[in-house]
Amino acid sequence: MAHHHHDHDDHDDHDHSHAHGLGHSHAPADFGSAFAIATALNFGLVVVQVIYGLSAHSIALLADAGHNFGDALALVLAWGAHVLARQQPTERFTYGLRSASILSALINAVMMLVTTGAIAWEAIRRFADPGEVAGLTVMVVAALGIAVNGVSAWFLMAGRKGDLNVRGAFLHLVADAAVSAGVVLAGAVILVFGWNWIDPLVSLLVSAVIVWSSWGLLRESLQLTMNAVPAAIEPSDVCGYLETLPGVVSIHDLHIWAMSTTENALTCHLVMPQGHPGDAFIARVSHDLEHRFKIRHPTFQIELADAGPCPLAPAHVV
Repeated sequence: MAHHHHDHDDHDDHDHSHAHGLGHSHAPADFGSAFAIATALNFGLVVVQVIYGLSAHSIALLADAGHNFGDALALVLAWGAHVLARQQPTERFTYGLRSASILSALINAVMMLVTTGAIAWEAIRRFADPGEVAGLTVMVVAALGIAVNGVSAWFLMAGRKGDLNVRGAFLHLVADAAVSAGVVLAGAVILVFGWNWIDPLVSLLVSAVIVWSSWGLLRESLQLTMNAVPAAIEPSDVCGYLETLPGVVSIHDLHIWAMSTTENALTCHLVMPQGHPGDAFIARVSHDLEHRFKIRHPTFQIELADAGPCPLAPAHVV
């Protein structure tokens, strides 16, 4: 449950205590089948939208197909990262490949923004020459897009809150459903009023909504790649908890980072003049950190403070 490694100092002024989630395995929840179904549905939808988008001369429908294709690739990427994150650690990759899920979330966010930019550019170009658009065809195919993306998002909905990688894939699908809804609206207006220019206008409006909804995913995934404290954890709360532990007079060199989109780690020096508190103390603190802050991999260095100040004590020292 916990292992203690002592320095060579005769006073044992530095004890390293590693708590490993109280002995349980914390592999990410398996959403493999959900990813498989969502990916197959989206690739099938892309083929249908491209065929009918070309026949209907609808940039909105083709834009929707392009976005769906990007999302299908994003689903494959998220699926692959999900599989990698479940691999066992090796001698070289001591944390396994869990951080692949963070990279996947970041790439998904970038792909979503780049694809949306391409859609917006083509929509602006189409304002000059909207062309004739088959409104009914656009409505029917886009409605199919809403159904496919809605079902796919439903399969991944359960994991969207606890896993940034799954959340990225989920947001892609929800964004696609929103694009398809906009295309249905455009098709209805064109069918009733014959306003072909509404097709690129709706594409621009939906693009703006997607950028707005994707920005948080991009910011959070980029922060995690830079080893920032995960957004769901307040460092001051963790610091306050550790400082109030019995026997602890101060703490320093506190670091909290994400090992993956579902697992967090912590290292910290605890100054305890009375000596190492024992395995029961480490187990209790580890339990509290996991259940209060979702930190599953804490490592503590116990210091007696009788050998002078720790060189890593100043806040600016890393």
